[in-house]
Amino acid sequence: MAITKSAKKAARQSVARRDRNIVYKNDIKKTIKEFKSLVLAKKIDEAKKLLPQIYKTLDKAAKVGVIKKNNASRRKSRLTKQVEK
Repeated sequence: MAITKSAKKAARQSVARRDRNIVYKNDIKKTIKEFKSLVLAKKIDEAKKLLPQIYKTLDKAAKVGVIKKNNASRRKSRLTKQVEK
């Protein structure tokens, strides 16, 4: 348990940041899961329409620091490859 005033504040900030980050991560997971189900169902046109939305979520998460820039780039690349396959 935090004892000093600064440690208590840091703990509060940590909780707030965690809650904010979870929103981004859940959004990423949800859209990618939807995308993968479309690819497995061979609905390539619908999957291609979903790509810009996935790019947007990944870029936003990278911008605010939830994931790193290269992580977002790698995920986008791999998802695009799945559609092209």
